[in-house]
Amino acid sequence: MSTLITNIAELMTQDLEHRVLKDAAMVIEGERIAWLGQAASAPAADDAVDAGGRAVLPGWVDSHTHLVFAGDRTAEFEARMAGEQYSAGGIAVTVDATRRTSDFDLTRLAMARVSEAVSLGTTYLETKTGYGLDTEHEARSARIASTVADEVTYLGAHLVPAGLDADAYTDLVCGPMLDAVRPYVRWADVFCEKGAFTAEQSRRVLQACRDAGLGIRVHGNQLGEGPGVQLATELGAASVDHVNYLASQDVAALADSWTGWDPSTGTGARGTVATCLPACDLSTRQPLPPARALLDAGAQVALASNCNPGTSYTSSMAFCVATAVLQMRLSVHEAVRAATYGGALALHRETGNDADGERAVGSLAVGHRADVHMLNAPSATHLAYRPGMPLTYAVWRAGVPAR
Repeated sequence: MSTLITNIAELMTQDLEHRVLKDAAMVIEGERIAWLGQAASAPAADDAVDAGGRAVLPGWVDSHTHLVFAGDRTAEFEARMAGEQYSAGGIAVTVDATRRTSDFDLTRLAMARVSEAVSLGTTYLETKTGYGLDTEHEARSARIASTVADEVTYLGAHLVPAGLDADAYTDLVCGPMLDAVRPYVRWADVFCEKGAFTAEQSRRVLQACRDAGLGIRVHGNQLGEGPGVQLATELGAASVDHVNYLASQDVAALADSWTGWDPSTGTGARGTVATCLPACDLSTRQPLPPARALLDAGAQVALASNCNPGTSYTSSMAFCVATAVLQMRLSVHEAVRAATYGGALALHRETGNDADGERAVGSLAVGHRADVHMLNAPSATHLAYRPGMPLTYAVWRAGVPAR
């Protein structure tokens, strides 16, 4: 079954050529993109959709979320808005609520959050464990996450539970807990931050998880300058997320990690993506990451929602894009690219086509997965020009209409 989407005012591909096509069309066949180009040259298809002069872009790739949780932290949010400083300690509130919630209800809650994200244009997303913090509940969270998300990350090293010795807990994260979650996860992460895990503890976690065959990521440089970026680039992590407080050497390390990679072909030695989480920064009143400086230096940047109950309870990638344009000095094209191709790059899912069957996400090109986001606007510029407006008109996820 093939579907022709025609009368597209603006088709922002976010492919390696950075093409933006006017008066365009595309053909979806099964789960893949079969053709795209000028509407006047479009081939016939089994079905047709008239875009009505609307814009089309890739579905959002949300590379950093925490969706498997229960409970409510509005009181913490209210206190923070009243001037209380953010610390990582509130995670314990969610851990307690999550442990007391049944598998059925945790799954139902996570599925509802995924549905919300898809309704807002997200077509591929990652989520983490990290609200179990013992072997039984981390394994349960990983298993549930694997049924609702496209990518699952092990975050047993989210916080040291109250009353436990930090080094002994790190041993647990690197041993029995890792063994228990391993069947359900592709990635591992660590919160390398004051009040969470030290550089040495973080290194132990990342090395153990890498030895177990997992890709690695880092929460770093959120609350102040610290070792997160340097550790991530040294160990070849796929991404380091938050990156609010960067010294000049941190920016240089992130840029230098991509010197062996050819952005025109997407080949060569990949580096560490700097993932910015602006919705979280607004909620915690942290300075926004220096995304402009990172791009200008040659680093690769992603935008993600960080949807979680304590510091960023939103899955609106459009909100993140608007913030990046209005407050972080990115162009609309750069912000959309960070929220699509950048997220795919951070998840190692930016490549793949008909030949290998592992279809790329985060960009629109022949052979890539048909993850399509149609806006109720003639161009992507409206995402920042009309911030906060419900601009998602239609979504296809792996070729299937989702809205």
